[in-house]
Amino acid sequence: MRPLASLRTEDLPDAGGKGANLGELLAAGLPVPPGFVVTTSAYRAHAEAAGFDPDRAATDPSAARAALEAAPLSKDLELEIADALAELGPAGTRVAVRSSATAEDLPGAAFAGQQDTFLDVVGPAAVAAAVRRCWASLWTDRAVQYRERQGIAPADVAIAVVVQRMADAEAAGVLFTANPLTGRRAELVVDAAPGLGEAVVSGEVTPEHLVLDRDGTVREWTPAPGRTARVLPDRAARELAELAVRAERHFGVPQDIEWALAGSRIVLLQARPMTALPLEPPQLGRIQRMVAPFFLEMFTARPYPLDVTAWLGPGVVRMLDVMAGSVGVRFPPLGTLIQERDGVALQLVPPRPRPSLLTLGAPLSVARRVRRFRPERWTEDPLVAEFNAAVGALDAEQLSELPWPDLLARIDRCHEAMRPLAVVRARYLPGSFVPFVPLRLGLAALGLGRLASPLVAGARTRTRDGNDALERLADAVRADPGLAAAARELDARGFLEAVRTRPEFADFDERLTAFLAEYGHRESVSIVLATAPAWRDDPVPVAALIQAAAAEPPAERGPAPGAEALETLLAHPLLSSERAARAARGLVDAARRGLAFREDTHFLITRVMPPLRATFLELGGRLKSAGALAVPEDVFHLRLEELKALGAPESMDDVDRSRVRALAARRAALRREYAGVPLLDLAVVIPRESPADDGAGALVAGTPASGGVAEGPVRIVHGPEEFGALRAGEVLVCPNTNPSWTPLFARAAAVVVDTGGLGSHAAIVAREYGVPAVMGTRRGTSVLRDGQRVRVDGTRGRVEAA
Repeated sequence: MRPLASLRTEDLPDAGGKGANLGELLAAGLPVPPGFVVTTSAYRAHAEAAGFDPDRAATDPSAARAALEAAPLSKDLELEIADALAELGPAGTRVAVRSSATAEDLPGAAFAGQQDTFLDVVGPAAVAAAVRRCWASLWTDRAVQYRERQGIAPADVAIAVVVQRMADAEAAGVLFTANPLTGRRAELVVDAAPGLGEAVVSGEVTPEHLVLDRDGTVREWTPAPGRTARVLPDRAARELAELAVRAERHFGVPQDIEWALAGSRIVLLQARPMTALPLEPPQLGRIQRMVAPFFLEMFTARPYPLDVTAWLGPGVVRMLDVMAGSVGVRFPPLGTLIQERDGVALQLVPPRPRPSLLTLGAPLSVARRVRRFRPERWTEDPLVAEFNAAVGALDAEQLSELPWPDLLARIDRCHEAMRPLAVVRARYLPGSFVPFVPLRLGLAALGLGRLASPLVAGARTRTRDGNDALERLADAVRADPGLAAAARELDARGFLEAVRTRPEFADFDERLTAFLAEYGHRESVSIVLATAPAWRDDPVPVAALIQAAAAEPPAERGPAPGAEALETLLAHPLLSSERAARAARGLVDAARRGLAFREDTHFLITRVMPPLRATFLELGGRLKSAGALAVPEDVFHLRLEELKALGAPESMDDVDRSRVRALAARRAALRREYAGVPLLDLAVVIPRESPADDGAGALVAGTPASGGVAEGPVRIVHGPEEFGALRAGEVLVCPNTNPSWTPLFARAAAVVVDTGGLGSHAAIVAREYGVPAVMGTRRGTSVLRDGQRVRVDGTRGRVEAA
């Protein structure tokens, strides 16, 4: 038994997280109701007397709880509890009995609500019963599952119990010393309700919501339902803010605080580090806002440490360096693009490229490249053949035969394979952009500026080739009754398994294998994530796309993309002569080739990603075999320099193996903590109220990206695992896209995307298919609902109820 006032952070193994933190608050001179802690040693003695086994308890929590509750407390412990209660007050004093686990209230693992609390408990017998129930709550199903998710072994956790005098609360609630949604440290966020705070914490009531300055000034107030007066008056708000700031200063990190207003004074009932708190939002300049949609489209998911150090930096950013450097612009270092904590990417900061003196010579350099490097001939450049040969050699290697040093060196060879393509992009990009200028100027002069996007959308790209090849596979399924039945009756994984194993489907399996050989290197998530499986690594999304397409009648073959726009252009009276028409066609063709160059070089870049990922997994597999990792994929949590610093796995000692395993586990826990936190708050980039929303009934609004109007039911698709859900005529609503999403556009009535802008893949492909699209809605996936019928106006950037 320990008095709360005697406890400090180092007493966490005895007092649990809650008890240790309350002791720290008292040591800092903050108001905390008096109390004591039934320590973890009492729990362990009780569990031992009950014949308790932690590993068995994790597999049968119900039996564990029953055993802990049924066993009586020792006589000595009952007497200690009675004596401690007598010191808190006379008979009849009400107390709160609260669980305090050793893995609770820690950075990254709050365990909020996982163990039980009992309020208004009176008398030694009732407190003893509540203590047993708190101990038992360590083994609720939810607590066991939470610890499994956090990677905490059953034997590594114990529980103490905090007993405190009850505060006669007039009001109570929670306070965060930083905004938990935006990460802004200048804001204190408070939820308050009359009476006890447990109702607020448990979600039983809808509290009033306040945002305070750090001096307690109320910035925002949302009243609780049915109330017109504030639960937390100004004086109490100022006092609460002062105490909260003092608590944060004492602990050194933002705090999640439970409080009560009792006798017109604030008391603190709990404090713990805030978990999953975003970093402070960056202040973006004009150029950063302009480039942000491009980077948001790339960073659709959190990169692993190995993505950042073994692909993003030496691969993608290096390519951007080459391209920017060709016009004298310095691309900022990787450390300014990705903000990390313990090697885990927490925030994306769109870059601010800076011109140098060399930029003065850029016009001459660009003009020279436009004359020398024609986009229509880029595939003949010897550097393209060099790139293809390098990637072909990587694909052909047997990784299991490579020694550890050669396997590490293979990562560098993947980066070197990218170099020729970076130079190709720098050479031909100026020529790919130049035709757009006279085309847009000419269309504007003719009063046909609206045709710019549809005209260029007629470009033939490798992405469109892949989509057409998928449609041919769907045609083959429709034509084969057995395949069609399998596609209807099985899920995507089962359908793929049937294709791969059933002899009657051998011809189709051969065609699918050929498709994956040509297009299977496409990224499934993002070009910055080499750790994510490509189509050929995991063809299940491809199978889902084929199934969904085969479930619908074949799409009618309309005019080629851009054909109608070109016909409209050529019908203009000023283009009636053959010479003028030929010049117009030439300009359109040049602009299309420029677009195809950018899309098709992106397609080639992704060829490096599967061999790089295979290298990662071979390294991880060897570390797992040596006992340094739990699974091969845990290698993604390591940085490249950390891998290179390791000796061969077979020569690692126990210390190194334990160190690597602990590092991967710690970073995995941090990634889990931030799983629901975006890399960049869209509100920083996209205004909360889009200018496109004129207030006349739009459900959501964003950037007009592909013109036209279409109606249909909403289908929300969060990722490749849901590709098969979209049906023809539905409105595709998604958080982001990349080229692997584009087969869906052939079936969608319209496209609505949370992120992205006019230059995103989604916008380009939507225009190519003539599908209305609205980008950068910020909240389409959270506001719209499956089956809801909507009208998408891609010209005005609005989504309305149909």
